[in-house]
Parts: sequence; C-alpha cells; structure tokens
Amino acid sequence: MPLWLGMVPFAVAYAVTARAAGLSVLDTQLMSVTVFAGASQFAAAGLFANGASALGIIATTALLNARHVLYGLSLSRTLPLTRPQRVLAAQFLTDEAYGVAVVRGPQEPGGLTFAFLLGAELSLYFIWNLSTLVGALAGAVLPDPAALGVAVVFPLAFLGLLVPLLKDRLTVLVALASGLGAWGLSRILPGGLVILLAGIGGAMLGAFLSTRNQKKAIQA
Repeated sequence: MPLWLGMVPFAVAYAVTARAAGLSVLDTQLMSVTVFAGASQFAAAGLFANGASALGIIATTALLNARHVLYGLSLSRTLPLTRPQRVLAAQFLTDEAYGVAVVRGPQEPGGLTFAFLLGAELSLYFIWNLSTLVGALAGAVLPDPAALGVAVVFPLAFLGLLVPLLKDRLTVLVALASGLGAWGLSRILPGGLVILLAGIGGAMLGAFLSTRNQKKAIQA
C-alpha cells in the first residue's frame, strides 16, 4: 500500500511532464502501458521535448533500465522460473516490485512464488497506468504533487523494505556503503546507472566481507 501511494504522484508528474513536452494523451498513456519505467519515461519525455532522435531515446531508456539485470540475477537465485514465466515477469519488473518480492515474498506461506511476484508487479502496473491517465487528463487542474510533500512517501516505503533486511553488522555496513556510493555517484551520473553501479559495488563488498568472515571462522 505505501508503494502504491508513493507511485501516484510520480505517475501524475510524469503525465504532466509528457503532456508539456507535446505528447498526446494517447502517447502519454501508451508509454506507461508499454515502457512502465518511471525514470525512463521522464527521460524520454524530456528528450522528446528537446527533439532527440528515436535512437537516442531508446539508448537512454536502455541505460536507465540496466539495473534490472541485477534484479533478474538476484531473483533467479531464489525463484526458479520457466522461460515463459521469466519473459512475462520481466515485462513488469520494477524497483518497487523487486523490493516487495525480496522482502515480503519469503514471508509468504511456501516462500516467494511466481504468483506473488506477478501479483505485486501487476498491482503496481495498474496503479501507475491509472495515475498516468488521471495526470494526462486532469494534470492542469491538479495541485503540484511536489508541493504537497507526497514525494517523501516513496523513499520512506523503500526504507521500510530495507530495515527488515538489516540483520547484522555486515548487512548494515553494506547498506551504508551502497547508499553513500549511490549518493556520490548521483552527483555525476544518471539514476539508472547509479543504481546499477551501486548495486554491483554493494554486492562485491558483501561477497568480500562474507568470504573473509567465513575464512576467519574456519581458522578460529
């Protein structure tokens, strides 16, 4: 539920941005239906407004979504899927769906399943598209979401997902290092690439520290 609430202002803001960039209501909605990636849609709308080429828009979208490779690799370790299931789940995978699947999925009876993952993905997909439609049709008369302070809901929701995973000093250290790394990289790089690099760096740091601790335990 917090993620749904957090998604609404971003979808509305995207729709307003896309309409201001010259996209029709249909174009704005189609991008949410077919792309379903907030940061990429914002970037694509901005590039469209600046007259960027189709190739440039596609390349930017691919770069921003490169982090999904990490999400897929992570999920494949705990959720074996058939090829059709992987193809379907990949179409709707987002940051929020991945977070819910990793944190809440294992707590479900029987653990994380394809049905749980797809349910989380489709619920977010529905909210995003419904909010896009509202923003595209009525964005001009709606209050600015940023002025209402609702943007803080998203970070708080992700923080709520992260806290249960911080079970020991190692996970806390990796989370802090990844967060600081992401903050530093965000000064000079686009968001999608930042998450990808911070994720890889955090994973490598976690693997290094875990291996070192295991060696110390064996030698003790």
